Amino acid sequence: MGRSDLVRRAMSKKKHKVMEEERKNFIYGIVDKDGDVEVPGCVRNGISEDAANKIYDMMMDFASYAFNKSHAAAYGVVGYQTAYLMRYYPVEMIAAMLNSVIGTSEKVAHYIKFAESQGIQVVPPNVNKSYARFTVEGDKIIFGLAAIRNVGANAVLGITNARDKKGEFTSIMDFINKIDLSAINKRAVESLIKAGALDCFKVYRSKLLAVFEKLMDGVANEKKRNIDGQISLFALEEDKTDLPEVDYPNIKEFNKRNLLAMEKEMTGMYLSGHPLDDYVKSLKMQTTTEINSILEAHKILEETSENGLEDEVLDDIEIHDNQTVILGGILTEVNQKVTRNNTIMAFAKLEDLSGEIEVVIFPKTLDRVRDSVVQDALVTIKGRISLKEDEEPKLLCEKVEGLEKVNSEKVYIRVKDTVEMSIANKDLKYNYGEYKGDTAIYLFNEKDRKSYRLSRDTWINTESNIISALKEKYGEGNVKIVEK
Repeated sequence: MGRSDLVRRAMSKKKHKVMEEERKNFIYGIVDKDGDVEVPGCVRNGISEDAANKIYDMMMDFASYAFNKSHAAAYGVVGYQTAYLMRYYPVEMIAAMLNSVIGTSEKVAHYIKFAESQGIQVVPPNVNKSYARFTVEGDKIIFGLAAIRNVGANAVLGITNARDKKGEFTSIMDFINKIDLSAINKRAVESLIKAGALDCFKVYRSKLLAVFEKLMDGVANEKKRNIDGQISLFALEEDKTDLPEVDYPNIKEFNKRNLLAMEKEMTGMYLSGHPLDDYVKSLKMQTTTEINSILEAHKILEETSENGLEDEVLDDIEIHDNQTVILGGILTEVNQKVTRNNTIMAFAKLEDLSGEIEVVIFPKTLDRVRDSVVQDALVTIKGRISLKEDEEPKLLCEKVEGLEKVNSEKVYIRVKDTVEMSIANKDLKYNYGEYKGDTAIYLFNEKDRKSYRLSRDTWINTESNIISALKEKYGEGNVKIVEK
């Protein structure tokens, strides 16, 4: 039974090599070293060798591509209907596909990328347009509110009912005043703001996040004090009273990367852009391949194995197992784990504009690159590709560096020697965290006449007053901004 199950599994996986290895056992059986028969085989059971081979050939053909006729007919009908819908109703079809996976952010992200590849735009969520599920508006798909984290069915229903009965929301105050606060809590409103669903009010998300809790408390308390039927200070009934103006704090909007990180946190994907949009040229210059090339190579490897193709096919694949590559992108996830030897290693997810891959960072490597391996960091990673059958492809990390924007500024700081360079490195790393940005810092060692680029966690935002602070610290003539 064990051998037959092995053949069954090989057939289901279309592993022709395993099937061919079992042919001899099927025909002639298996005899152990003591002469005991473990598997009789066809010949011992009175079946001729020629007939046994023909039987096994039929099994080999079945393993190539087996399908029940009735199943195939049903698939044919579904395939025809799907093709028809994709040809004549592509927007509606993709919206339906998104709704079928609305609870799984990874699959939603996959179908959104597919929609974009077909020239179909998926519009970010909007409290004045979105419903619970993904909906179609012309040639666009509107993001469904139910796909936002912490926004439950009751909250979505409360928003859409209020909008349908009382009209579109005109401001954050109007929104909070119209919705049923017993069905929509602060956490849901915070998630809506972070996901960009309230961007239609043309107010910075930073300002909305700063005031929404107090506004919700104020409206809730006012409604409790009012007698049923009495007009509230905050209510707007037949234009008899105006809503009070919201006193927003005088603060700047979050930077683009923080806004995108919020969207990713709330929806599992970037909606209004991608952190790497400004790094397309940088990625081409600082990397050797894209993640999608590795994923495609893995797909070909699995298809080759399943269909029993010749090994020569693998020679045409650009990416091979154990090949050294340099990938670039954003670290969307970083997890550290303790090994059996009581050392720490890390598993990370690297995402570029074409896909995502797991990165394995072993303890010795992690000790060297720990400062660069943080979530949301933009990096380049040099390593070896692990391309194995029945395993997701991985990158075995050897080196991590910050992803530097091409044609951007550089900041040079001149120091006397290695000792001063070490002191300056620690100073920049621990004392200027509030000025972090995308501009690289180089320390110029005057003694050996060499420049050294610091790790990405020390890079700065030159739009702040950091340059003045550095000149005051290291001297006017020792700090210089260089345009590439």
